[in-house]
Amino acid sequence: MTMVDGAFPITMLIHAGIIAFAAMVHGTIGIGFPLIATPLLALTTDVRTAILLLVFPTVVINVANILKGGRWGRSLALYWPLAVYGMIGSLIGTRLLIAVSPEPFRPLLAAMLVFYLNAERLGAGFAWIHRNPRIAFAGFGLVAGILGGTVNVMLPALIIYALEVRMSKTVMIQVFNFCFLFGKLTQGAVLAMADLMTAEVVWASVPLAALGLLVMLLGMRMRDRIPTGTYRRWMRWLLAALAVMLVVQFFRG
Repeated sequence: MTMVDGAFPITMLIHAGIIAFAAMVHGTIGIGFPLIATPLLALTTDVRTAILLLVFPTVVINVANILKGGRWGRSLALYWPLAVYGMIGSLIGTRLLIAVSPEPFRPLLAAMLVFYLNAERLGAGFAWIHRNPRIAFAGFGLVAGILGGTVNVMLPALIIYALEVRMSKTVMIQVFNFCFLFGKLTQGAVLAMADLMTAEVVWASVPLAALGLLVMLLGMRMRDRIPTGTYRRWMRWLLAALAVMLVVQFFRG
């Protein structure tokens, strides 16, 4: 990651603003930090550097969200296979990120989201998730990890799974962040072994992590006021907005 000396303070301020905005959203609804921060940071640098800068801040934010709400051990005891398969998928996806461009994965992800949001109209159901929970864990976990490793977005596959098994809002947030945490740790380890996680990147990400944590804690104060039904509707709207964003990003190249 290189920056022109004169532009460095401005760039850092922009990065701080992006982190603060993404962290506030994540604090309010429990998800969304890498989803929002990655494309915005990529406007000031390349996608790979944006992902590198977000590794440490995302880990810090995920840990805080896992602990939020209490009884997190019970949630993780039920859904830990998602995180395990997510780690495997993240390993595969990060290797792909190092080897190839992540751009082809964007329209594929957008198509998956459009299909899910229109599944009932198309006559395609997801009842098989309840009949085959182990297959569902493997399928959604691997897809989430691969997407997280390549385009830094695990969320869509996890939201689809959570909506279909009707997780409560608190459990949904805890499980999502648990999967994000282990996927991000795997991604960070692979990037470090590839000599991409440099000291410069680490030092640049530490103050961003501190800022993100502080702002996220402020956002958490509003989270408990959101009813579960409203939260589930927001998740579907978020999937639709993400599909549109991915398509636009792909065609803008």
